[in-house]
Amino acid sequence: MREKVKAISTYLLAMVLATVAVISGWSPTASAALTPDFRQLNASQIVAEMGAGWNLGNQLEASINGMPGETMWNNPTITPTLIQMVKAAGFKTIRIPVSYLNLIGSAPDYTIDAAWLNRIKTVVDYAYNEGLYVVINIHGDGFNSVNGAWLLVNASNQTAIRAKYQKVWEQIANKFADYDERLIFESMNEVFDGNYNNPNLTYYANLNAYNQIFVDTVRQTGRNNSARWLLVPGWNTTIDYTVGNYGFVMPTDQYRSSTIPSAEKRIMISVHYYSPWDFAGEESGSITQWGATATDPSKRSTWGQEDYLESQLKSVYDAFVVQGYPAVIGEFGSIDKSNFDSTNPMYREIYAKALTATAKKYGSVPVYWDNGFNGQFGFGLFDRFTNTVTQQGIIDAIMSGMGAPAGNNSGITPTTATFDKKTANQADIPVTLTLNGNTLSNIKNGAATLVAGTDYTVSGSTVTIKKAYLAAQAVGTTTLTFNFSAGTAKTIAISVVDTTSAGSGSIKVQMYNGNTTAVTNGLNPRIKIVNTGTSAVSLSSVKVRYYYTVDGNVAQTFFCDWSSAGCGNITSTFTALATPKTNADHYAEIGFASSAGSLAAGQSIDIQLRISKNDWSNYTQTNDYSFNVSDTAYVDWNKVTAYVGGVLSWGVEP
Repeated sequence: MREKVKAISTYLLAMVLATVAVISGWSPTASAALTPDFRQLNASQIVAEMGAGWNLGNQLEASINGMPGETMWNNPTITPTLIQMVKAAGFKTIRIPVSYLNLIGSAPDYTIDAAWLNRIKTVVDYAYNEGLYVVINIHGDGFNSVNGAWLLVNASNQTAIRAKYQKVWEQIANKFADYDERLIFESMNEVFDGNYNNPNLTYYANLNAYNQIFVDTVRQTGRNNSARWLLVPGWNTTIDYTVGNYGFVMPTDQYRSSTIPSAEKRIMISVHYYSPWDFAGEESGSITQWGATATDPSKRSTWGQEDYLESQLKSVYDAFVVQGYPAVIGEFGSIDKSNFDSTNPMYREIYAKALTATAKKYGSVPVYWDNGFNGQFGFGLFDRFTNTVTQQGIIDAIMSGMGAPAGNNSGITPTTATFDKKTANQADIPVTLTLNGNTLSNIKNGAATLVAGTDYTVSGSTVTIKKAYLAAQAVGTTTLTFNFSAGTAKTIAISVVDTTSAGSGSIKVQMYNGNTTAVTNGLNPRIKIVNTGTSAVSLSSVKVRYYYTVDGNVAQTFFCDWSSAGCGNITSTFTALATPKTNADHYAEIGFASSAGSLAAGQSIDIQLRISKNDWSNYTQTNDYSFNVSDTAYVDWNKVTAYVGGVLSWGVEP
């Protein structure tokens, strides 16, 4: 076995060096010195500082038909508030997956679209400026299943792929060359040939060559890139195929800065952990429990429990960490199956704590995978639309696994509230603190710190957010972060509305949604129009608007399923808002043909409708202004507006 390992490693290393030498022709000297703020951290120091991490998943790596875009997979535009909330939860590292795909130009320069690279820098800065560690990579470009992917180990045009890969990383590295040690580059993500059997040796050699090109390219851009930590994966980031005798070769680091102590490494190993998959990732309600405390053996996987977790992370430790190569568990987590088993949230917490505690034991950095989706089969810890925490239990479990005692965390009640800017309706918002031995340090709105005694007051365990402060906030969601002397911060999401211009005419609208699934390919508003006046209203003068986010640029179709006025009398149009609002960039306007007649005083008309995209792709309803998630029968709903003769008669426009 020893001879076999040596023979395979020697063969693969020779292939890597040969292929890299062909495309390189580089000088072995890195240019320019390190910036004064760059710190040389050894393996144990950087692992300690990176702490627990969080993935900004399904955003900058999202794509449709080879075109990346941060909102293409039903997540909202990334904001500094989101990053601040993640930091407040206790995370110290943010991994930002990035796809480039068709935003890379043609040979020989392979120029990355400047606007896209600038947007990546902006998002990196959101986290970097908060003092967090940041990991960026090339993500979807290496998936055989992604339209426009090109970094393919099983493709025949390896010379062209490697030349392109070198040029892409050269541009990325130059863009961030002066960032300090808190920025880490990751070469790629889950690259393999799409075959889940044992790796193909030739294809693995291609992956090793990519890693070597990555290290050499980044180092030779000089400046801080000559000394920063770099992160490389093995085959599909699978632990067994990285630590075992399957062909992984750690890249050499010949161009690194001479300022790095000779006995220290500056390369990390990347692995992912979703075992057992039937619990962690399989979209089924069969396996919902995990670990020794599982109460129903039929709902617990037959493998992948605590002993397996221990052996997997120890194998990474034995293969790499003891040699000075820290490990980053770049993705881990488990999906929400609480609809199938009410105890599932508890087992997700147990799983998260076990993994993070074991990772810490074996010198690894655990980075939770959050795809922004909350609800059935979602990984989400936060609601990115409302900037609120959705899985505090999992967050607490992660922090506890990293050594933060759960009992040291403070709490606040409520965590959501509504404030109306209309003068007659303005009111202070009281927040009750559960301090658990801590003290309140400050309250922040983004980077701004609220002024005690002016913006808020404290009396015993109650903080009162003053209406004068809230009245100055813009319509939308204001997220306030409560920071304490110890433990994790807590947030309250305040929905700021303004009913000053609310309609008060002769009709009103009642509504509920027939389909309240968070992500769906069809919106299903059920609308009742009621004449509250004393005389009949001509229906041809009535318009009703339902506001939502279209979640993509696709043509839509309106369906009238049933109406007491007759579907033949219903008209519809789709309109994009000239200025997108919070939770609304489009509205569907429902009207009536002249043949519909009039609506008598005290009478009502029902309309059951559906809205779908022509390609049947999904909407995310939870970020729709008019969406009513809670009611199953008609209720007065002022987030749908009604107009008579063009004049607002009911509701509040977004």
